[in-house]
Amino acid sequence: MTLDQIAVIGARIANDASAVPMRHFRRDGLGIEVKDDADASPVTIADRATEEAIRAAIEAEFPGHGIFGEEFGTQGSLDGPAWIIDPIDGTRFFLTGYPCFGMLIGHLQAGVPQVGIIRMPALDETYVGVSGGAATLNGAPISVRAITQLSEARVYINEPERTFDHDPALFARLCKIGHTRRMSYDCYPHAMVAAGQIDAVTDIGLEPYDFLPIAPVIEAAGGIITDWEGRALTLGSDGRVVTAATPALHAALLEVIGG
Repeated sequence: MTLDQIAVIGARIANDASAVPMRHFRRDGLGIEVKDDADASPVTIADRATEEAIRAAIEAEFPGHGIFGEEFGTQGSLDGPAWIIDPIDGTRFFLTGYPCFGMLIGHLQAGVPQVGIIRMPALDETYVGVSGGAATLNGAPISVRAITQLSEARVYINEPERTFDHDPALFARLCKIGHTRRMSYDCYPHAMVAAGQIDAVTDIGLEPYDFLPIAPVIEAAGGIITDWEGRALTLGSDGRVVTAATPALHAALLEVIGG
């Protein structure tokens, strides 16, 4: 099966699974619990039910492939063909009724992302990227903006509180860059880079299921996504991520991050 064929099936799985969180969106009875992690992340019955639906669909379409999901961990091996899932990326957005929560699904080969899917259920948007191929939004081609000057860039600072706690001086530097800057969270700003709406995103505190499904979308759209040292993202990356539309913009951002 080609990567394009895998992408078509993956996008269909994401689109079908969108019905699960949308049954719970802006409704009571979410069964909110708090995870035992560093930032006391919330989890709802929708997170778990969505991942269960995605896992079941992957198992039916790709028997024997490994699966790594946020809510239920690893099933099988990640050394060969495998899938990585964040069923609701932006649970805080979801439980507060804000429509910019996403669903992330990535296809990996020996840990390297080959296909990425960013699904925005409440917005009815599906971003798909194939390594060495094209990036699309609801089937139409997308690409990054050709911005090379940081002073002209539209920049989003994801996880601003975490960024400040990590390095107040860096946060101060980031607050002075770009033509336009906004504070945000989660996957949607990265998708907007791929779609040519904004030009760069800095991010921190992510897990592999937060960034690996995004990488093929950004790269297929002509952009760059790495860690803060400029290295390719892997299952072992430390969760500090920078996305940029062009190599020149990426280099300028790494310089700002490095001080």
